[in-house]
Amino acid sequence: MENTYPDGDNYICPDCGHEWPMAAASQVDDDAGRVVKDANGNVLSDGDSVVLIKDLKVKGSSVTLKVGTKVKSIRLVGGDHEVDCKMDAGNFMLKACYLKKA
Repeated sequence: MENTYPDGDNYICPDCGHEWPMAAASQVDDDAGRVVKDANGNVLSDGDSVVLIKDLKVKGSSVTLKVGTKVKSIRLVGGDHEVDCKMDAGNFMLKACYLKKA
């Protein structure tokens, strides 16, 4: 909008009160700088093997992923479900907080 003004390192919109940085954050590859940790705080990487630490019900299905199930060769992706994996029950996106490194 035409009413925005600089204030320190930010621009401010007086109409809505929104603030944003003057120097736009550089858009780099999603993998750069992303650290995914398991339930114990160990750093996960592509190709690691992990074990489920909790029974997980699959939404929209009667399938339950059982505690202690080992998952081999994980792949890290962006989003709130950071781990993409292939299991006997199918392909799943899991949160790292329910996994521990094997």
